[in-house]
Amino acid sequence: MDIPEGISHSRRHFLGAAAATAVAAQFAMTGDTLARSGIDTSFGPVKQIKAGDLNVGYVEAGPASGPPVVLLHGWPYDIHSYVEVAPLLAAKGYRVVVPYLRGHGTTRFLSGKTPRDAQQSAFALDIIALMDALEIDRAILAGYDWGSRTADIIAALWPERCKALISVTGYLIVNVEANRFPTPPKSEWAWWYQYYFATERGVRGLRKYRHDLAKLVWKFNSPTWKFSDATFDRTAAAFDNPDYVSIVIDNYRWRLGLAKGEPRYAAIEKRLAAAPVIKVPTITIDGAYDPFTPPGHGSAYRKKFVGKYAHQTLKVGHNVPQEAPRAFAAAVVEVDGF
Repeated sequence: MDIPEGISHSRRHFLGAAAATAVAAQFAMTGDTLARSGIDTSFGPVKQIKAGDLNVGYVEAGPASGPPVVLLHGWPYDIHSYVEVAPLLAAKGYRVVVPYLRGHGTTRFLSGKTPRDAQQSAFALDIIALMDALEIDRAILAGYDWGSRTADIIAALWPERCKALISVTGYLIVNVEANRFPTPPKSEWAWWYQYYFATERGVRGLRKYRHDLAKLVWKFNSPTWKFSDATFDRTAAAFDNPDYVSIVIDNYRWRLGLAKGEPRYAAIEKRLAAAPVIKVPTITIDGAYDPFTPPGHGSAYRKKFVGKYAHQTLKVGHNVPQEAPRAFAAAVVEVDGF
């Protein structure tokens, strides 16, 4: 069957592939077609709100009374990964919120004294604080890369805040102790920048060449995505945040056990180290050309999702929502119906 943007399904729930195709067909337009249909494919003004440790920059689309959806970006990316997803969902009546994560775009720390910590717990608490500030009790959470990890954590530890989940590359909650052990050389090679960032040379390199390095990572992560210089430059502006280098370095060093976590997150990290299962309705997505996609069409992490569940493989790379916006938006609508 013809499913937009190359969706391949592994179904384990009641909707089935036919229903998924019907949902996807609702989004069979993008780019110029969207514009001709009166759907704006650019964001409105960036808003700011105090939430937890941060003054968060975010964009919003759709009716304020609509079902909330929070879309979370990864690294080295920004909110523009969702520049086509957001209007598609807004047109369906969703209230869409897309925040800059700490260290990106217009998001700023409220205090110069706050540690520029970037362990996984910090990001999850940032999003919960943002939801509180926006008076969102419960939302569909969707993300990839850092965004998947953040959404996974909230779904696992605070399921009352997560109506449903879209998680690209599946279960990404980090176990620092397990990360001390090597993986096969091919996968280690794909993570080359983690080891680069473990050195002071890497810190200086990220500071001096942050845009060039990110563009190289984009090309490696998404080998079939023919993005323009303008598309990259629009996102690269988010890397000029004054805390960008500190946040990126701390994130990758913490994962490797090279940076100490903050004591205030210790209890949360202890719970996460136990690899809690996720019980909320979930669709996991793998990019077929993503170098970090585990083999097995989701089987590598299937047991971690114990609620209503489906898996999709899209014929794209790592930045799934920007490479396949129609399919990603359709997945959000589909999981909302579980």
